Amino acid sequence: MLNLKKDPRMVTLIVLTMITVAFVFSFMGRVMAQSSPQGNTNTQAASFSNPGGIIQGSENIPRISIFKFVKKIVETTSIAAFFNDKISKTTPAGLPITVFGWQELLMIIVGFIIVYLGAAKNFEPLLLLPIGFGTIFVNIPFAGMGDAPNGFLNIIYNAGVGNEFFPLIIFMGIGALTDFGPLIANPKTALLGAAAQFGVFGTIFGVAAFNLVPGFEFTMKDACAIGIIGGADGPTTIYIASKLAPHLLATVAVAAYSYMALVPIIQPPIMRALTTVEERKIRMKQLRHVSPIEKMLFPLSSFVLSILLIPAAAPLIGSLMFGNFLREIGIVDRLSKTMQNELLNMVSLFLSLGVGSQMTPEKFLNPASLSIVLLGLLAFAIATASGLLVAKFMNLFLKEKINPLIGSAGVSAVPMAARVSNKVGLEADPGNFLIMHAMGPNVAGVIGTAIAAGVMIAVYG
Repeated sequence: MLNLKKDPRMVTLIVLTMITVAFVFSFMGRVMAQSSPQGNTNTQAASFSNPGGIIQGSENIPRISIFKFVKKIVETTSIAAFFNDKISKTTPAGLPITVFGWQELLMIIVGFIIVYLGAAKNFEPLLLLPIGFGTIFVNIPFAGMGDAPNGFLNIIYNAGVGNEFFPLIIFMGIGALTDFGPLIANPKTALLGAAAQFGVFGTIFGVAAFNLVPGFEFTMKDACAIGIIGGADGPTTIYIASKLAPHLLATVAVAAYSYMALVPIIQPPIMRALTTVEERKIRMKQLRHVSPIEKMLFPLSSFVLSILLIPAAAPLIGSLMFGNFLREIGIVDRLSKTMQNELLNMVSLFLSLGVGSQMTPEKFLNPASLSIVLLGLLAFAIATASGLLVAKFMNLFLKEKINPLIGSAGVSAVPMAARVSNKVGLEADPGNFLIMHAMGPNVAGVIGTAIAAGVMIAVYG
């Protein structure tokens, strides 16, 4: 017999051969049993003795030639779809529209531009990268990633973007991340956060003016959902749109998140145009120390006031203050850190993908949607300018001047707007650090936008 220690490869080869022979005999017996000696061979099951038969389970599938097979493959490529597709869909307003393949290609290009801005230019990559890929995913022909009910992106959107679930969780995370100390130490900067709301309410009148143009029929609820874009607060925009104008949710959400990400591009020209070099060089005194007790009482008192005065805003403000209270109380660090990191990152990822999934031709390539994007930009510009101008006005009465640049941080894009204020200030004076001073109006803007949303919901909801 074989020496197992000296020739293990031979033993392995013999065993594999025996298994193969046994398998072949077993398989041949099955195949031959399926064959029938009578009748038309083309209608019988396929086997070695009847290669022209039909594979079991494929009886109702039509036969296809190689030519038809290749033609079918070509027709189902994205290249062919971009030239030939014509799909009937409806706009957010419910109007029928025909989407052509080249429009899907255009939106895919837009998606890649968004990815480029996030990856190459570092414009808020945490927002722009998932939004860009969501835009690309949803516009891929035949992929069906945004189709109801089982499309990947459709599931994400319905799970938390099209309702208040994701926005409130993100507000908890923002609260856990935010230090309200600069606002408590310098409470007058809250006026700058309030000033930014001029952009929100001012745009409502602009939306109403659009109704004078034939083909535009915005309601006051629509105007509220569009105007809130001026706060540069994506979660709040989604929240109020889901309450007042669900049919506009996709458009306003994309506009809000896009402007949040593009704060470093949009704000600096406005800031330089409305301030002088001397004003940008104003140095502010170091903020006073804020005690832990003050930091713990602030979220509780803010939440109580929202419950008593603006209950419609209490879900947003309450979620924000809940996250901040867990941060400041100091005995639930695990929960606070989870909100700041894993939970916020996960929900932000899904929310951004869901927002990107709404960037489809029928929702964007029409006059009404494009006007919303333009009005949102107007709202954001007015909010930025209002904060700057109110800061300059306050300096007429203050002994200790404030740098007007921190007024632009009154929008809700935390902490992006504060970083931009600091960056523009450093350009004028490399030793002038404004980041902590700008955080005061920045967090006040978050609260102000939430209050504005609550007022709109209370009046029109």
